[in-house]
Parts: sequence; structure tokens; C-alpha cells
Amino acid sequence: MRFRFNRSILAAALALAAAPAFAQDTFSQTIFFGDSLTDSGFYQPVLVAQFGPQAGVAARFTTNPGLVWAEFLADYYGTNATPAWQLTPTGIVGAPGDNFAAGGATVEPGPGYPATPPTFFAPSLTDQVNAYLAGSGGQADPDALYSVWGGANDLFFFLGGATTQEQFLAAAGDQVALVGALEGAGARYVLVPTLPDVGLTPFGLSQGAAGSAALTQLSAGYNATLFGGLQAAGLRVIPLDVFDFLHEISADPGTYGFTDVTTPACGAAASLGCNPANFVSPDAAFSHAFADGVHPTTAAHKLLADYAISVLEAPAQMAVLPHAEAMVGRSRADRIGYHVGDKPAADGSRWWTDLRGDFQRYGDGDKYDGAGPTLTFGMDWASGNLVYGGFAGYGRQGTDWGKQRGNFDQTDTSLGGFVGWYGDNAWVNGQVSYSRLGFDIDRDLQLGPATRTHHGSTNGRNISAGINAGWNFTSGAWKHGPVASLLSQHIRVDDFREDNPTQSTSLAYPEQTFNSLIGSVGWQASYRINSQLQPYARVTWDREFERSPEEVFAQMQALPGTMPYAVPGAEADRSYATIVLGARTQVFGLDANVGVSTTAAQRDGNDATVFATLGSRF
Repeated sequence: MRFRFNRSILAAALALAAAPAFAQDTFSQTIFFGDSLTDSGFYQPVLVAQFGPQAGVAARFTTNPGLVWAEFLADYYGTNATPAWQLTPTGIVGAPGDNFAAGGATVEPGPGYPATPPTFFAPSLTDQVNAYLAGSGGQADPDALYSVWGGANDLFFFLGGATTQEQFLAAAGDQVALVGALEGAGARYVLVPTLPDVGLTPFGLSQGAAGSAALTQLSAGYNATLFGGLQAAGLRVIPLDVFDFLHEISADPGTYGFTDVTTPACGAAASLGCNPANFVSPDAAFSHAFADGVHPTTAAHKLLADYAISVLEAPAQMAVLPHAEAMVGRSRADRIGYHVGDKPAADGSRWWTDLRGDFQRYGDGDKYDGAGPTLTFGMDWASGNLVYGGFAGYGRQGTDWGKQRGNFDQTDTSLGGFVGWYGDNAWVNGQVSYSRLGFDIDRDLQLGPATRTHHGSTNGRNISAGINAGWNFTSGAWKHGPVASLLSQHIRVDDFREDNPTQSTSLAYPEQTFNSLIGSVGWQASYRINSQLQPYARVTWDREFERSPEEVFAQMQALPGTMPYAVPGAEADRSYATIVLGARTQVFGLDANVGVSTTAAQRDGNDATVFATLGSRF
């Protein structure tokens, strides 16, 4: 059988392979460059041509027909990880996928490892990146997630004596250059996994204690060169600490569902072509961590994808914190702004207390779902048409991210002041407040059958100022008229670090700020049934004038030399309606106001508040 690496065919075919995929909520595409650890079927056509159709299900370097981590990751984001090109008996041809990885690929151009067919013809990571950029007109999709993972085959060429150690480490510098080329073309989200600890693989362990330790040192040296080069070049990447992650699995395999992390699931067979007929036991694809001497089983690939997803999703989880406070702050401001019902009947003092429950639910609870009570106490003084006073409150919210991703508790301790003018028809009031925030956070990670929890805590503040105004038309027992408001909130959540900082999954988060400015216009109406009962309703159309951050950030603690990385932020609904239904009445001789408020016309969520206010003159 004759193989031919035809670069002209390659370049022409890549125009199709580099075409943008359907845009998803988080990433528009997932585009992969790499070697056998990422390859999702580059050799399938040539294997089928040589061994028949049955070989098509055994074209990955794992326990076939299982998937590799790239496919699990793309499935999570609803994107594509099928091959972008494939090797055929006549050369390499393009395919309608986004995975350029090929088993045996080195970083720089040259033969693949081992340098025999079919891996001899593996396009290098440099060839892969160049082909993608050629097919995309030199522009990288800024909303796509890219993965650049290499170095293992450069290590094997060095171990075989074909290159020097200097050349092996230079491949890490070449990988830095590839990341630079992608980011120079417009890429913003580039995932860079570390080289695994080859010393912990069945191949590495077979070299004896000294040989295994030497392979561990070489792997660590490559990673230090790679991430040191990225930092020196000022290239922001999303790191994936596969080196330490493998250590964690090997130290406690049972937690992750493995009974064997030292011998291959495929026995003496190579992973490319390995299928259930080669398994050392029927469940070997799930009980073993390695398919052959160096390649993971499909269960280990799933673990790796779970790890990558946790790193990609964590910053957006933490971005919920200021948004959750913005809702609590708005509910507080609404209760303060409307706690005075009308023009004071007489001068004097009045106390009041308000108990409310705030509820938040987004993405059917899959994004986050929270609820909790707040108690506010205030004093008002009336003089003519003027009412002024102060208030203090304390609230606690419990919020769940859903999908077994953890939860956080939030506390608000608030102090503020209020002043209003109430005429026969017109009214206007204003308020300012300061809230001290506290967050107690548990982030859960699903790693195969295991749940790992990272804890963190931090503080913050919310400085708010608001104004409300309206006009009342009176017709008998009816009173109605327009209302308008403007609420500004400056919310800050302090930076914090999760516990167990040496674990591969532990992250740190920089300070977050969110400046919210909500304007509302609408109409309210009330009907006085008698001196003790006055039901009312208010409907407003609300607009958030500030945008959520375009990107959100985190930093990997186990790789202290890495810079904070970014992932896309999530834009919350900025236009919606709010409906309030309530009644002012008398309870045990006290003035009372009970009701419910809920948002409507939101695409992906709902906020609601139930409240009860009691007060009296003294």
C-alpha cells in the first residue's frame, strides 16, 4: 500500500474543514490540534482500506469504540470534534470536522512517531495550525475554543535517540509559537494541556524506578519550558494541568472508578485498532486507566473531559455572585422606595419593619436557583410633605448552580437613608445604602463517578442610590398614575482562592465589579375598599443599561506561573417587565402591606419577591 502526503490536496480540502460551525451559547466552535491523545479518527479511511469495514470502529488511540476527550468536550458544548482531515491510501483529504489532531504528530514538521506507516504521515501540530489558518483566510474565530496539545511524540523521538534533549525542549518553544500564531490571528480562548507525566504510564513504569523518575523529570521540564514561554510571550491561555491530574488519579484510583492504573486494558495490542476482542477483561475500558502503554482508556478520556469542562465553566459560575447581589439589591431598593404609601396624614415618627423572601431562577435552575429571607427595620419622620428616615437590614440567600455544580450562601448587611416628598398628586423619593456582602462557596466537580468539592469564601460590597417618582390621578376610590425609577448599584466581589491549592482543579478568582443601572417606567393603580383595605397593582417595563462583562476570569493554582485565563461571560436579560400585586391593610392595629413581585418577559429566568411590612406611628 502506498501513502502520499499531498500538501496541495490538503490545503484545498481545508477550506471546508475550517468553515464556521453553528454558534453555541458558550463557544461557536471547538477546534483541536494535537496528537494521538486528541485524535478522533484521522486514520480511519486507511485502516478500513487495509483491514476492512470493521476497522472503522477501532480508529482511535483508546479502548475502541470509545470516544476521546475532545469528543466528550464537544458533546458537552454542542459543537464538533470529528476529524477535519483524514489519511487515505492516496493522501490526506479534508473532512467536515474541527479536529485536526493526528496520532503520532510532533510539534514541528517531520515524520510522525513511530516513523513507520501509517503514523509516519501524521501532519505535525505546525502543519495542523497552518492548514486551519489557510482554510480560514488567516483569521481565527474569536468566539471558538481552541486546544493545542503536543510534545509526547517529540519526547519519544528523543528517547529513541533521534533528537537531543535540547531539541525536545525546543518543541515546547515551537508550541508557544503556534499559540501565538492563533492568538495573533484573533483566537481568544486557547486551551493548553500540560504533557502528562509519562513516568506514571505503564510504559514509564516498565522502565524501572530510575527510568520512570527520569521520564517524570523530562515531562516536567517540557511543561516548565512551555508555560514559562507562554508567560514570557504574554500569551493568555486556558491551562489544563494533566500532569498533576494523572498523579491524583494514580494515587487514589478507586475514587475515580479504576481498579488498574499500571497495566494496559488492551493487553499486548496497540490502542489504535484495539477493540473489545483485545480487552483483558470485559469491563477493561472502564476498570483500567490505560488502553496501552501510554494512551488512556475511554473512561480516562471522559475524566479528562470532565476536568476540562470544570476549568472552562468555573469562571462563569463565579460571575453569578455579583448578578445574584444585583437582584437582591434591586428588591431591597423597591421595598424602600415604596414603603411610604401616600402623603403623611400628620407630622411625627413612625417605625416599620419589612420581611421579604427573594427568589431567583435561571435556566430552569441549571444556571442557578436561589432563595432567602431579608429582614429590614426602619424609622421615618414626617414634617409637612416631607418624609425622611433611615433603615438597616440583614439577609441571607442560599443559591444552587444546578447540575451537581455546587452552591453558595450569600449574606447582606445593609445601612441606608431615605427622603421623600409627597404632594396631593406628585411624589418623589430618593435613597442611598451601603451593603456589606459575604459569600461562602462550594464548587462541585463531577470527575467520572467522583465528586470533588472546592471551598472558598470572600466578601464584597454594594453601594446603591435610587430615585422613584410618580403622579396620582384620583377618581373616587380609585387612584392611579405613572411611575418611574432609576437605580444605580456599584457591586464589588473581592478576589478569593479555593482550598487545596496544590490540586489540579483548584482555582483562584480575581476581583469582580458590576455596575448596574436599571431604569423603570410603568403605571400603578389602587382601590380603597374601606379605611382598612386598599389593594393595588403596579406594572413596569425595566431596562438594565449596563452590560455584563464580556469575559470572566480564573487562575489555576497548581500552575502558579500561569496568568489568569478568560472564558466568555454570560449576558443576562436586559429588558423585562415587573408585576407587583399587593394590599395595604390593618393587622392588630398596625399598618400592614403584603404582596408579591415577579419579573416577566425574561427569556431565561425569573426573579420574584414576597413581602410583608408592618409599621405604626409613635
